[in-house]
Amino acid sequence: MKTNAIRSLRRKLAADQPTFGLWVTLESPSITEMAVALGLDWVVIDAEHGHLDWKDIVEHLRATVRSETVALVRIAELNSGLIKRALDIGADGVVIPWIETAEQLKQAIAYSRYPLEGLRGIGAERATCWGQCFVEHTSEANEHVLVVPILETVRTVKQVPLMCQVEGSELFFFGPADFSSTAGARGQWEGPGVAESILQMKDTLRRAGKQCGVIAISHDNLLERRQQGFRMIGVGIDSGLLLRSLRASLNVVGRDQQIQASLTPESATKVAPLARPPESMRPDRPEVMNSVGTGPKVELARGVSFECLVGSHNQAKQLTTGIVTFAPGATLPYHNHTFSESITLLSGSAIVEVEGRSYSLKKLDNVVVPTGRVHAARNPSTTEPAVFHIALASDTPTRTLVEKFFPRRAMPDDSTGFPGAERVNRFATAKRFAAGPNTEFIDFFNADLIPGLEMSGGYGLFHPTGRLPAHVHDFDESICIISGQATCVVEGRRYSMRDGATALQPRGRVHYFINETQSTMEMLWVYAGPKPERIVVEERCATEEGNPWK
Repeated sequence: MKTNAIRSLRRKLAADQPTFGLWVTLESPSITEMAVALGLDWVVIDAEHGHLDWKDIVEHLRATVRSETVALVRIAELNSGLIKRALDIGADGVVIPWIETAEQLKQAIAYSRYPLEGLRGIGAERATCWGQCFVEHTSEANEHVLVVPILETVRTVKQVPLMCQVEGSELFFFGPADFSSTAGARGQWEGPGVAESILQMKDTLRRAGKQCGVIAISHDNLLERRQQGFRMIGVGIDSGLLLRSLRASLNVVGRDQQIQASLTPESATKVAPLARPPESMRPDRPEVMNSVGTGPKVELARGVSFECLVGSHNQAKQLTTGIVTFAPGATLPYHNHTFSESITLLSGSAIVEVEGRSYSLKKLDNVVVPTGRVHAARNPSTTEPAVFHIALASDTPTRTLVEKFFPRRAMPDDSTGFPGAERVNRFATAKRFAAGPNTEFIDFFNADLIPGLEMSGGYGLFHPTGRLPAHVHDFDESICIISGQATCVVEGRRYSMRDGATALQPRGRVHYFINETQSTMEMLWVYAGPKPERIVVEERCATEEGNPWK
């Protein structure tokens, strides 16, 4: 145990100074040596996830000897044997995952201290200089050992005030990914509402005199976390930092690509871009950019208005999309169509019913209603409007009112629809994939997900610099920018889009989208074709000089 390093870390934290560290997951002790040489305040050696064994861990600990870098070991679970072993081989403290209650925190502290204050047994290992420093080590260990819980579940939120009262706890880490998973947003770093919950817990802990830590995911996020008041800030995970650097270098030479879950290089399965689109796809219409407020409007029912942004008025084929606004308390009565419909909640609250099955929607939840299914929608709020994005697989949409009575059956909040009928996409838990560098996409609907469907579409998130390759489609496409600012490039023509602006890309037009801002950008895209197929072409085809249709 390096008591001087622990005292130094505590002095910085007491002075409200940020401390910076590295999360270590790879086996080479040279990684920890580099962290020490760069003067990092702490490292966490991760023995919860990954493949590090005890021999690897002790070599990392040895790399911090006689330094001012505090070495913590993240164990796999709250377990007295794991805590004892990590401390016996020389860790300055332990990081313990999935701590949800004050009682669990008290247990962790007891396992980390010698009697009479705790339950830790005395071993003749590195911590006691192989039995030569029993008295010296045991006299100072209880005072200096760091016990750092990770708060990473929804259940933890209500327990934080009680944790603040636990003697022997001074540092707390947060795990955004696991917290998101328990909040129903599996696979996201900070799902809906998670960032707010973490900041709320952080503020509670800070008011109680505790310090909080988290791993940053980018340079900008590192500065953001410092400004938010986190004082144990991880500059990153060793593997993540290595990948970030590798991809930045590959990007310079045009070789950056996504890693796939199979660990197969994307290039191994990627089809080479075409030199130009097939001549058979020569477009017969120009692209059209449509701002909210400029499209034709129709009142569908009392308090329910539809603004058409893509449709017959701008020569779209087999596709209509737009924005529907429900006034507080408004209802659209039961009806059906001779084509399929997609309904995505943009803001407010909403209930969509399909033949009596009632679904309560959250923001960006999506309902797909196949041809002929009778459905209705209402805004349950008496004070706030509800706003939807809708897509219809027709350029001349009609609807038929249906007066049949359907017994109402409230479906579970996590219901994903009724087999063989409607599909409900829960945004928080939907499967995501990369459609281009720094993007996250969701397929809401297509003929593979719903056999017989005539259109396809979904959601796209573009991080800063996120973009798609230059491509064309064998059908028309609608793209609605629902947050942030997008740059749309069509054969050298550049358009800036935001605030619900919707692009009509006719069949055959070479185009791509890119996020050139420092904030995220979100879109909803709909194809007038049953499968989300795109034909990637060489980038020059999206330039004025290389326009293949000149």
